[in-house]
Parts: sequence; structure tokens; C-alpha cells
Amino acid sequence: MLDTFFKLSENGTTVRRELLAGVTTFLTMAYIIFVNPSILKIAGMDAGAVLVATCLAAAIGTAIMGLYANYPFALAPGMGLNAYFTFGVVQGMGHTWQVALGAVFISGVIFMAISVLPVREWVVNSIPQSLKLAISAGIGLFLGIIAFEQSGLIVAHPATLVTLGDVTSPTVLLAIAGFMAMAVLTALRVPGAMIISILALTFIGVAFGLTEPKGVFSMPPSLAPTLMQMDLAGALNVGFVTIIFAFLFVDLFDTAGTLIGLAHRGGMLDAQGRLPRLRKALLADSTATCVGAVLGTSTTTSYIESAAGINTGGRTGLTAVVVSVLFLLALFLSPLAATVPAFATAPALLFVACLMVRGLAEINWDDITDVAPAVVTALSMPLTYSIANGIAFGFVTYAVVKLASGRASEVSPAVYVLAVLFVLKFWFV
Repeated sequence: MLDTFFKLSENGTTVRRELLAGVTTFLTMAYIIFVNPSILKIAGMDAGAVLVATCLAAAIGTAIMGLYANYPFALAPGMGLNAYFTFGVVQGMGHTWQVALGAVFISGVIFMAISVLPVREWVVNSIPQSLKLAISAGIGLFLGIIAFEQSGLIVAHPATLVTLGDVTSPTVLLAIAGFMAMAVLTALRVPGAMIISILALTFIGVAFGLTEPKGVFSMPPSLAPTLMQMDLAGALNVGFVTIIFAFLFVDLFDTAGTLIGLAHRGGMLDAQGRLPRLRKALLADSTATCVGAVLGTSTTTSYIESAAGINTGGRTGLTAVVVSVLFLLALFLSPLAATVPAFATAPALLFVACLMVRGLAEINWDDITDVAPAVVTALSMPLTYSIANGIAFGFVTYAVVKLASGRASEVSPAVYVLAVLFVLKFWFV
């Protein structure tokens, strides 16, 4: 039955290989179970409810990807977008987390419409590659500065804005050690490097009295504090257009890039380099975003960590179904999640940042009309504490530099339209 439904033989795999791939993928991304609640609770959300929403959104989205699209790609609330949700939209702009959830839901609905309608290719192809790479790198830098702040490595300073924290503090030293451990374990190809480091730091913190133990297993917490709490009316305010666009833009292009990258690694692309059943995969992703917002978590998206399972041999949706089941079992880990301290999750933020910044290497550094907008985009995100501002500055810079350099024909009409809209937004809103 499994062979027929998932086409295992046709894809050159077996049930055993798919099961192993599913476990491997889950271990590489299980850190989100602890990191996502730790970030969203800063926005004022109930950490227990967020853990349940995180696991359910990941389980539902991944199950849809496996059963509907038949791909071994796993989904969960995305890193970077959860930080933007908390530190950019809620803390930075002063909006409520309910309104932010409304923006996530609306972005998911628009993403779903784009996935169904024939405008998908036009939207994806209209944005220059240099800006796509810069946005990914900028989110990485944004995560990096949050990681440094959360770990205590940097602190506020009235003259220089930030300065070095107390590097002799036990928690700072543990955070540094945790990041080093993640890098070393990853270099040694140890599955689950991040989750191993997070749990190790947590146990050390408990042993030395740096964090209070809350237990390991229990029945799942109530989802009521976040379920159906999104404020759609507030999110439809004119000033929220840029925020909705930021959630949509990052999710759309990050998902498209992740899916193509994973499919290439698994040899799933066709002769023209296209991903079969792309529409189904994008629909699974956009549906997961909507479901996640309803449950109470930031944007749910496809995870590049799925590559670990693909490298193990996962080739079909059975791998994703295994990941989905494991996320459901993780619902019973809420006491452990409450025990995990900030100095244990901050290294994971910094490690993900390192992986995302590498996109800058693919930019054409010989063309200043590509370089200048890309650097402006990447730097603006951490320094303005906003992904949306980084996207806006990047689009405006790209359009102006190309136009003034006599290379207007290289820019798609969509970029010019968006650049003008961003300028109007900054001027009037």
C-alpha cells in the first residue's frame, strides 16, 4: 500500500530508507520546538500555546506536503520571520501580536492565490536575483544581531548603540560554547547538531543552577491563548501593507528557492530543471502558513534542513509523513521547552544566521548596480530591526541606480511599481 501510494519503487527508495530519512530530518529541525516559543513569548504570546501551535502547524503542513505533493520536504515556523514578527512588528512598531498574526494569515491567503493563479511565474521571475539573495542574507544578519543580544554578547551603549557584553558571564560563555559545538558537530556530519547542543546547554544550565528545571514530559498545554486570535481588521490597516508584503515576499521566494534547492539535491527536477508538482508544493506551504496563523504562530515555511533526510535517501512524501508524526509526539515536551534558557537557543539563531548569509557569495560583485542595492538591503534589516524596511530600501535603491545608470530595461515593471509604492509608504504612512 505504501509503495503504491508514495510510489516508492518508482522513486528508487524503500520504507526503511524513508523512515530513517524522516527521523534524520526531524532531528535537524527539532530545535524550532524550543526556539520558536522562546522568540514569540517575547511578543507577549503564551509559550505553551505557541509550542502546541508550532508542533501542529509543522505536523499539518508537513503532512500536506507528503500526502498531497508527495515530496520529502518538511515545514515548520520559519526562522527569521518569527524574529521579524516579534522584534520588528510587535516590539519595533508597537503592534499587538494578534494584529501580527492577522498579517501572517493574510499573507498566506495571498500566497495561496498566487500558487493557484498563473501569475506565479511572473511574480517569481520579476524580482532580480541579487535582491532575492540579499534578502536571504539580510534575514541572516537580522537573526545574528538578535542572537548576540539574546546571548548577552552585545549590550546597548548610549554612544555607540551597541558594545561588547560581559564575556566572563557563565551564560555568555555557555552560549559561545554552544555555537562552537553546533559548528563542529555539523562539520562532522552529526545529525541533529543544533538540537543536541540546545539540550546539552540546557542540562548544563540546570546542573549549575543557571536555569530552573520544569520537567520533561506532560500533557500538551492549552492552545486556547493563541487559537483564532489573529486580528484581521487591524492587519488590513493601510500601514500594514508593507508588513503583509514582507511576510509574503520572504515566504514566497524563500519557499521557491528552498524547494528548487532541495529538489536539485535529491535529483527530483525534470529535464528542463523544473520541479514537477510545484503548484502542489507551494499550495502545501501557503496552506501551512494560514493554518499556523489560525493556531497561533508566525509564518510556516519549507525547511532547508530537509536536505538531511534527502541525503539519507528520502525521496517521497513518506519521509514527510514520518516527520509529521514526530512533531505530534513532540507536543508532550512542553516542560522541557519551558526549561530551555535563552543562552541555549541564542546559538541556534546565530548558526542559522551563518547559513543564510552565504547568499551574498552568489551576487555579481563586478556589477555595482547589483552590489549597491544588495548591500543596502542586507545591512538595513539588522540596523533598522526590520525585514520590511530592508526590502523597501533595496527595491528603491535598485530601481533608482539602474534607471540613473541608463540600464532601465534590465528592471521589470513590477520592481518599478513596488519601488514607487515603497517611497509613497515612507512619505505618507
